[in-house]
Parts: sequence; structure tokens; C-alpha cells
Amino acid sequence: MSKLKNVNKKIEDCVVTGYKKIEKGAVDGYKKIEKGTVEGYKKIEDKFVDKFLKKDGETVEEAKARLKKEQEELAKKQEKLRKEGK
Repeated sequence: MSKLKNVNKKIEDCVVTGYKKIEKGAVDGYKKIEKGTVEGYKKIEDKFVDKFLKKDGETVEEAKARLKKEQEELAKKQEKLRKEGK
């Protein structure tokens, strides 16, 4: 019986080790793809803001901050109008 338990334990260890390697590969691959996607999106976003949305003398970061502030103000106005029933 003891020999059978040892063999089963060795099989179990091999299966677990193999699974962990596969899991690590999948997670690492996902993270790499996610990072590339996010970085690519940010580059496109910056180029769009630079070309179409920034004002003269304004940096891309300043334009993004201004746009965010404008959106927040617009959302507040819309919420106020909704509460007033208009």
C-alpha cells in the first residue's frame, strides 16, 4: 500500500507542477497583452487630444485635465436639470 501511495503522490506532484506552469504562462501572457493594449490606447488617445482637442499653448496633459473638468461640470448641470424635472 505504501508504494502505491508514493506513486500517487509523485503523479499528483507532477500534475500540480505542470498545471502551475501552464497557469503562470497564461497569466503572464494575458498581462503582456493587457499592458500592450493599454499602452497602445494611451498613445492613440494622446495623439487624438494633441491633434483635435488641445488649445494653443496647452500641453496634452493640460488639455486632458481641462476636458475632464468640463465633463464633470456638464454632468453636474445635467444632474441638476434632471432633479428639477426639465
